[in-house]
Amino acid sequence: MSQPSVILATASYDHTIRFWEAESGRCYRTIQYPYSHVNRLEITPDKQYVAAAGNPHIRLFEVNSNSPQPVMSYDSHTSNVMAVGFQCDGNWMYSGSEDGTVKIWDLRAPGCQREYESRAAVNTVVLHPNQTELISGDQNGNIRVWDLTANSCSCELVPEVDTAVRSLTVMWDGSLVVAANNHGTCYVWRLLRGTQTTTNFEPLHKLQAHSGYILKCLLSPELCDPHRYLATASSDHTVKIWNVDGFTLEKVLTGHQRWVWDCAFSVDGAYLITASSDATARLWTVATGETIQVYQGHHKATVCCALHDGGFLNG
Repeated sequence: MSQPSVILATASYDHTIRFWEAESGRCYRTIQYPYSHVNRLEITPDKQYVAAAGNPHIRLFEVNSNSPQPVMSYDSHTSNVMAVGFQCDGNWMYSGSEDGTVKIWDLRAPGCQREYESRAAVNTVVLHPNQTELISGDQNGNIRVWDLTANSCSCELVPEVDTAVRSLTVMWDGSLVVAANNHGTCYVWRLLRGTQTTTNFEPLHKLQAHSGYILKCLLSPELCDPHRYLATASSDHTVKIWNVDGFTLEKVLTGHQRWVWDCAFSVDGAYLITASSDATARLWTVATGETIQVYQGHHKATVCCALHDGGFLNG
């Protein structure tokens, strides 16, 4: 099989993972996932594997294969795995779960290498671009920075007491972090380097982005510069694109009929993929806010998507 230049995958409550041709909208591969529903999909930096975070396992599938079987299973979480991601070289994986833990896994070895205790259900975890800090957000409203060098929690924040932090995102250069919550609010901080290696949070902005839940927030990637955008996906059926310079509203992406659970930028930030409870995923042009493609095939809510285009989406 030749490796497609664009890897686009979605997962649904219908217990399948689907791979799509981004431009044509054709589904060219379906993986049955009978074990549980999939909460999160993430593609490895080298495009070789996709991780599916379920309940309570994480399973790794080959991207460039027709095999329905996972190549590896990561099994020490005891509840829904809500977050999964990879270190930039693909050497290790991190995860966060409703069991209250953040874990680090060596991709080449079974078993968990490290575990951090958040004491509340973890909804979201992101890796700082410095590759030495994980930032987690939980159901009780706590944001914690886990210093992987010191192997400890170096910072704790509670932007809004008893309001679940649903999603976190960090700017590619490590300058900003955004936390989105169940009240439709985004909290924005500048990240400052302290006297040691620890990161300090300086409050920058509070954005009332939606009236409903924000299910995902995402900052645009490096190749999008000098434009810097924040995408917020919501239970109000829309995705909003904000200009990070002043947090003004640039575009409202309308077309989904139900909650929008997930989104992913193309590598140049020109396109956005979204996944919705209306059982579809969509491809949008960020500049115009228009839908270019609708991916139809799932039979139930499409709750996560992953995109790795490595080059640009042409067309």
